[in-house]
Amino acid sequence: MNNKSSEEIRVRFAPSPTGDPHLGAMRTALFNWAFAKKNGGKFILRIEDTDKKRQVEGSVENIIEGLNWLGLNYDEGPEIGGDYGPYIQSQRKKLYINAVNNLLDDGNAYMCDLSTNELEKMKEEQKLQGKPPGYNGYSRNRPRKELEKSKKNGLPIVVRLKVPLSGNIEFADLRRGPMKFDLSKIDDFVILKADEMPTYHLASVVDDSSMNISHVLRGEEWISSTPKHLLLYKFLGLEPPSFVHLPLIFGKDKAKLSKRHGANSIIEYKESGLLPEALVNYISLLGWSPRNNKEVLKYRDIIELFDFKGLSVSPSIFDPEKLNWLNGVHIRSLDDKTLIQITSEKLSEELKDSTDLVDKNKLSEIIPLIKERVKSIDEIYPSIKFFFVYIKPEDSIIKCGPLNKNEIKNNLKELVDNFSTLLEKNKTNHKDIEILLRSNCEKLDLKLRDYLGLVRNCITGSEISPPLFESIEILGLEESISRIQDCINIL
Repeated sequence: MNNKSSEEIRVRFAPSPTGDPHLGAMRTALFNWAFAKKNGGKFILRIEDTDKKRQVEGSVENIIEGLNWLGLNYDEGPEIGGDYGPYIQSQRKKLYINAVNNLLDDGNAYMCDLSTNELEKMKEEQKLQGKPPGYNGYSRNRPRKELEKSKKNGLPIVVRLKVPLSGNIEFADLRRGPMKFDLSKIDDFVILKADEMPTYHLASVVDDSSMNISHVLRGEEWISSTPKHLLLYKFLGLEPPSFVHLPLIFGKDKAKLSKRHGANSIIEYKESGLLPEALVNYISLLGWSPRNNKEVLKYRDIIELFDFKGLSVSPSIFDPEKLNWLNGVHIRSLDDKTLIQITSEKLSEELKDSTDLVDKNKLSEIIPLIKERVKSIDEIYPSIKFFFVYIKPEDSIIKCGPLNKNEIKNNLKELVDNFSTLLEKNKTNHKDIEILLRSNCEKLDLKLRDYLGLVRNCITGSEISPPLFESIEILGLEESISRIQDCINIL
């Protein structure tokens, strides 16, 4: 087992495959990634799958997909390998067994044959006596041979660390400063379960050491576990990494973040029309500040500005509205060529068998009309679908203020004639179309909103669309006339 290198920055993201990756996990990944990139170090992905009961099929693939989508590419890990593999804990069992045997041989750990039921009974009795429930050291001083006999007889055996009964253990969190823990309040915790799989405590220590991890950046919920890990480092004769504990993320009600606060898994965000750079920008601001009042950050900004001083020690609050706002900002900052490509791919997905309808030349005219309005890639398709596929409107939305159906029909017939005249005169520019429609509205003594609403409903099949005059120009007067005629037939 290696001691950590003092020269190279090596950090890890070590999720458990117990479901789709969530915001908090990916924020941890982001901060590790940014710290490694800033310092010319390595970012490692390690899958901690020792708890087989909680493992969810497909989780590993989703974790990797989420990291790749967000652009948080790892330097070592599953699928790509590295010098310190394997990078999946269930494939590293021999390392943990060796560590446990060393601890047992040195008298720093011991086996225990107490069953789960017996342990629960012990805790109930402690509660009745007004004592804090916990393991009471039942097997701490029993002969090892006696416990090995229990193992041979088929009793479930765990291995526990022999925690000193008194004294303190200290470490300096690189953001929070010195922290001290009373060892008398720490139970002899399990390091190897009855199925001979390690607990998180043992596996993470063994792996962080053998992978030469220099800094551990993880959530503050692990602060109380750090003294346990430091004891393991000490008893195994290993140098511990430096620790940084990241603040929690809460919903607006100050409760732990969940779906009811509007937080989705990373895979759901990927499928919802969010740009990955917008989500990375947003989660970077959850518990960290670049300390320059900037809110809109690119990847290079996060890498250049990230440091531990900018980390908060208080929980951050998830705000879905701000995430949507940032997404809109990032969409508007895309060059038209990139947005056209993204939109083209989205349209091809939606139109499926009609991909030949996606005309990139037409998109180059459409995108500038909507770019300043959208907050999500998913908003683009519904707003421009009418350019490619016409769905006739219900007669209920073919309306115009106080006019009845016959009056609307006559006005639409006149508009067909007007558009035909413009076409003959080759006046197909949006300015000519605007002059015509405003003039018609004035002649008919109608509210502009009502008249243009009628025209919009007929041509787009919807009550909402990009700017109407420009839309008609891009769609073409011939197609517009055909759609108005369809509406006349519906009436």
